[in-house]
Amino acid sequence: MTHPNGTGLCLVTGASGYIGGRLVPELLAAGHRVRCLARSPGKLRDHPWADRVEVAKGDVTDEESVRAAMRGVDVAYYLVHALGSGRGFEETDRTAARIFGRRAREAGVRRIVYLGGLTPEGVPESELSPHLRSRAEVGRILLDSGVPTTVLRAAVVLGSGSASFEMLRYLTERLPVMITPSWVRTRIQPIAVRDVLRYLVGSAGMPPDVNRTFDIGGPDILTYRDLMRQYATVAGLPRRVILPVPVLTPNLSSHWVGLVTPVPPAIARPLAESLRYEVVCREHDIADHVPDPPGHPIGCDEALALALRRVREAQVTTRWSSASVPGAPSDPLPTDPDWAGGSLYTDRRDRRVDASAEALWRVIEGIGGENGWYSFPLAWAVRGWLDRLLGGVGLRRGRRDAHRLRVGDSLDFWRVEEIQRGRLLRLRAEMRLPGLAWLEMYAEEDGEGRSRYRQRALFHPRGLVGHAYWWSVSPFHAIVFGGMARNITRAAQNEERARPGSGRRTGAAA
Repeated sequence: MTHPNGTGLCLVTGASGYIGGRLVPELLAAGHRVRCLARSPGKLRDHPWADRVEVAKGDVTDEESVRAAMRGVDVAYYLVHALGSGRGFEETDRTAARIFGRRAREAGVRRIVYLGGLTPEGVPESELSPHLRSRAEVGRILLDSGVPTTVLRAAVVLGSGSASFEMLRYLTERLPVMITPSWVRTRIQPIAVRDVLRYLVGSAGMPPDVNRTFDIGGPDILTYRDLMRQYATVAGLPRRVILPVPVLTPNLSSHWVGLVTPVPPAIARPLAESLRYEVVCREHDIADHVPDPPGHPIGCDEALALALRRVREAQVTTRWSSASVPGAPSDPLPTDPDWAGGSLYTDRRDRRVDASAEALWRVIEGIGGENGWYSFPLAWAVRGWLDRLLGGVGLRRGRRDAHRLRVGDSLDFWRVEEIQRGRLLRLRAEMRLPGLAWLEMYAEEDGEGRSRYRQRALFHPRGLVGHAYWWSVSPFHAIVFGGMARNITRAAQNEERARPGSGRRTGAAA
């Protein structure tokens, strides 16, 4: 039995995602021990709490790894879902939930806690979007598992880095006049991420006779149009003109959102589908078990102000893009030169740098986002737009932090696959490609107070189209990759000359 102040072992799935990555430190602060189940444990190693948790390698669809992860667990948090971007995602969600519930029951887990989506009243489940329907089904499966379960159902989550907040922020800031889908007139009940976390942590202490869903939301009920205008007020923007039209379907809406915001259509679509329905809490029974302290639940104005301040102060701890993009390549880098996987094309660049390895590393680790990619900005921008048109993530995801990267971070249309601090940054491409691609950047001492910059781009083609793609773009490599190597080394040298050892960036992307 968990002590009211913690001490039980909590299993957290989805710890590399937006909510999971914020829940772990909250559980630790409440006195709980934490074990994280992760497909790629390396993604968690750079989190500030990494040395305070156990990490079990596995996946919720793998029965044996779930069984091992459940040993000795008191409370199990289920914070994963397949989003709905690929065929068969509902069956994947269904299978994973059944495995999770079955193994939790066999291990004697005291409680399961699941964060799902708020469903509209009076709408048959068969008429819901596949995304909402699957979230509801997962909740039912866990409630029927034989383990007392808390299902928290939330609508729009407002917090720095959340997909809902990023969509709201970019739409409002970039479009002073908007022709919008009709769902902007639908009533919603947003909730601040701080309150979501408070309910998740508090749910661990619920008594064993509680096995039910709870609607969770903030104190304000408003339309999405009202929310955009409220954001404009909080952000100090002029009043936005919003013109809803009925012709934008969820599919068209997702592409419209994808063009204007960093949120790709694969994620924007389930968000847009959810906003078609009125999602308002029908009860606030959660307060009987997790009482609201003064000032909570947090209102929309305060939630938006808190999130915006975090963004402006570059203190976003997790982002929606922390989780891997569905359908993105995840194969490890074939580091063996004689890799048995087939052809591997390589573009190598090597330059001596009249600067320390520390100065060079600061430039390398600061790449992407607002700092750019140090070569032919138009080419990068065009590649980003093409990726968005093909349904990819594009170039606008930016960075979680302007100066520091950690394994698992999204970086425009790349993901950080490996960091050896001060020496190596390896990025894996998540753009739409007929193959797998990586970009490596090294900073090395040369023993004479200077350094050497090494850069390697690798591409493993998929089929004939993949080979044709490499040879069609290879004439531009001297401009893109060659320019990148030249400009990165120049930026490091400029920084060293301007303020040796200060760590202050003076170089700029060319």
